[in-house]
Amino acid sequence: MSERRTALVTGSSRGIGRAIALALGSEDFNVVVNYHANKNAADEVAGQIDHAHVVPADVADAADRQRLVDETIAAFGPIHLLVNNAGIAPRVRADLLEADEDEFDRVLAANLKGPYFLSQLVANHMIGAGVRGQMVNIGSLSAYTASVNRGEYCVAKAGVAMMTKLFAARLAEHDINVYEIRPGIIATDMTGPVKEKYDKLIHETDLQPIKRWGRPEDIASTVMAIANGLLPYSTGEVINVDGGFHLRRL
Repeated sequence: MSERRTALVTGSSRGIGRAIALALGSEDFNVVVNYHANKNAADEVAGQIDHAHVVPADVADAADRQRLVDETIAAFGPIHLLVNNAGIAPRVRADLLEADEDEFDRVLAANLKGPYFLSQLVANHMIGAGVRGQMVNIGSLSAYTASVNRGEYCVAKAGVAMMTKLFAARLAEHDINVYEIRPGIIATDMTGPVKEKYDKLIHETDLQPIKRWGRPEDIASTVMAIANGLLPYSTGEVINVDGGFHLRRL
């Protein structure tokens, strides 16, 4: 087994997860690249990392979560860093009064239930292996910003915020720190359909002080600060990476 630290990054074939996986790989981590649907993209990411292993898994599925953890350990040994990044948007941005219950269940399963129980699996593994590990949950400004045409996504991300606090409180005694990174408006395929809307909001209004789109690399660099141990006396912390969107200004 390698003596390198091992990182498991869910949803790392594209977007923010891809940038995180590549950043970790550039700093000599073993990286498990996880994907659900796009094998070619995952293989392309893994091809740019010296020590990578690709695992297809749907974090919303209990058996897949267990297999994801088992294959990570089999490939590289103990897990030192879990990045809960995988997430989905609702298929249709439906008004709160018309939203579909099945779609609510689908979004909550992938964005909240899956990460919650994957964190449970990895936490128990870390404790058993005696690892002083770290967990990073990729949240969203939707945790506190009401979007009435995608309520299920907002509810899921609000749950991730509390999940971070819960795991941070429970795992501190085991030297496992837990963080939430809360991205703002990031240029990914998820925000592609609303690019024109957000271009105007960013550049023509006071939506945020920093007048540009966020990039996946902005999130990745924040993960690297955590991974490199630069926040050893913080846990349960929310780190906003949002161009200042969270600021309330008069």
